[in-house]
Amino acid sequence: MNLYLITTSRTENFNNDFIKPHYDFLDKLKHNNQLEAYGPFSDGSGGAYLIKCNSLDEATKIGNSDPLIKSGSSTVVVKEWILKD
Repeated sequence: MNLYLITTSRTENFNNDFIKPHYDFLDKLKHNNQLEAYGPFSDGSGGAYLIKCNSLDEATKIGNSDPLIKSGSSTVVVKEWILKD
């Protein structure tokens, strides 16, 4: 499995009602052993999470299924992350 960094950035349409569904979504990824790390940016502009899966296409589908993204509250960028020891 590969690692993918998913970053989210709040839009002008950000809606706080989607924060809980977002964290529920992350809990599901954690339960499925896909979530490695997550957290918000200190400036409140968004956040990031690191997942493991088989392909960039799969990671992109996961990122786009985040309730924050689906609601238009945030945008998403997905990158394969090759960590160095």
